[in-house]
Amino acid sequence: MPKINKLENYGLPSNKQSHKLESGGLACASQSHKHIYTVSEITQVIKGLLEVQVGEIWLEGEISNFKAATSGHFYFSLKDQSSLIGAAMFAYANKSLKFKLEDGLKVVCFGKVDVYGPSGQYKIIVERIEPKGIGAQQLAFEQLKKKLDEEGLFAVDHKKPLPQMPFTVGIVTSSKGAAVRDILQILKKGASCVDVVLRSVRVQGEQSASEIAEAIADLNSLKNIDLIIVSRGGGSAEDLWSFNEEIVVRAIYNSRLAVISAVGHQINTTLSDLVADVFVETPSAAAKIIVDKKNALLAQLDGFKYELSLSINDIVGDLKNRLIALTHMLKSPRDRLLEKQQQIDELFSALNSNMRNSLELAGQRSSSLIQRLEALSPLSILSRGYSLSMVMPQGVIIKDSSLIKPGDKLKTILHKGAFISLVQEVFSNEPSPSKGLVQ
Repeated sequence: MPKINKLENYGLPSNKQSHKLESGGLACASQSHKHIYTVSEITQVIKGLLEVQVGEIWLEGEISNFKAATSGHFYFSLKDQSSLIGAAMFAYANKSLKFKLEDGLKVVCFGKVDVYGPSGQYKIIVERIEPKGIGAQQLAFEQLKKKLDEEGLFAVDHKKPLPQMPFTVGIVTSSKGAAVRDILQILKKGASCVDVVLRSVRVQGEQSASEIAEAIADLNSLKNIDLIIVSRGGGSAEDLWSFNEEIVVRAIYNSRLAVISAVGHQINTTLSDLVADVFVETPSAAAKIIVDKKNALLAQLDGFKYELSLSINDIVGDLKNRLIALTHMLKSPRDRLLEKQQQIDELFSALNSNMRNSLELAGQRSSSLIQRLEALSPLSILSRGYSLSMVMPQGVIIKDSSLIKPGDKLKTILHKGAFISLVQEVFSNEPSPSKGLVQ
């Protein structure tokens, strides 16, 4: 920066007229040479000095206290480790700014130093500004990407699945570009059944972003479109910039139809790629997705055809078996009557046999029970030589000698017949007949 040597050229007093320190106080020059400035005058002098001696400069610093006024002007400060200077960037200069100014951003500015009269402060009027260490375009990309990501435009849960088979595809690209030729060639060869609706747009330049967004909205308004491909061939980052514009990204996000982004080549990734439902690296890859879907659908149909054939064969076989069964059933009434009579005879014979067997079993069981009852009958006991005596006229059977006394009338029943007797004497300790027989 050039040094300021001659103050007198800008209305200031010469060295001979300057103030001097005398004996501890400020002594003034003679009254005849004394010049008193107004605040405005000295401000203008300083302004003139800065404009001539400093002029237009490049200035590096960190943005702080950024404010965007309703007028469109930007006001902020530039600072380094020890100093700070005010800055202003008017609307005419910042309207084409691609990235967003914000506090903490390190920048390099081009402009001229000026003095603002009402406050007497000096500042730099910025004409151009660039981020330090990164290009303005890349910074704009990163800033917009961060903003849209925070809004959820790149969220996976918002992405729509592609239709199982898109029969009508809308393509947003230039009708003169290589992208559309690649897509049409692959579709013609591998999926000729697919109809194409081309919405030609400019794919680079100032108005291209608005055209692309409008084309996406137009295709969404059509009822027969199944899928949208947004595409263009490769190019530099500047050539592909339209697909990084916010208006295009939001148009893809708001599309009711699924969108495939096929912009540029493998080394390029745009914001359109990030927001699209499916992202492929080339236009050809977008067309191959549709061809693959067609082939997958045909394979699925072949599978259904095979399963249907098996089901039909099973049904026909079952019907044949049922027809044979019905044929056997369709006999003459006489044959059917004779068959039923034969069944009745067989059933009657079986019933008689079962009845005979049942009666024989019942007879055997009855004989066995009779034998058991006869064995337990008192008459059977009498037949073996025993008798039964009763006290008369009560008819009480005598089981103990203590139940009778001399003179009692007894009736004795034998195996054959009975007799009446009178008791002459009673023996209470006489041994039982069984004991006597044993002895």
